[in-house]
Amino acid sequence: MPESLALSRFDQLAVGQTAQAAKTITEADIILYSAVSTDINPTHLDADYAASGPFGGRVAHGMLSAGLISAVIGNKLPGPGTIYMSQNLKFCHPVRIGDTVTARVEVKSLDPARRRATLRTQCFVRSLIVIEGEALVLVPG
Repeated sequence: MPESLALSRFDQLAVGQTAQAAKTITEADIILYSAVSTDINPTHLDADYAASGPFGGRVAHGMLSAGLISAVIGNKLPGPGTIYMSQNLKFCHPVRIGDTVTARVEVKSLDPARRRATLRTQCFVRSLIVIEGEALVLVPG
């Protein structure tokens, strides 16, 4: 299915529409996210500490990758003016510095009476799903 253009009206949506965006995670991203979120867990910041942890090294904050879903929703599909109402997430695999994360959003169902869309949300590194979930959004008229 082709990538969707930026939308901003409910009547432009259709079930099955998709959009995506990708970003390579850098050391700077992790440091900046730590500062903004105040999440200074050493699993993200301290290589020596993280080496003995469950992932055998540093990993990016899960919510840093999940934030890319928000970027797709707000910028592309449904697009500008969309209001997040809810989001559930399952973190399936870690993301590391240098990984390129692709966030993908797909319109799963539409509620025209309430101008709400249910969206399937996923993040991938290569073909591996690292995050999956579902969002409910309010779409401009």
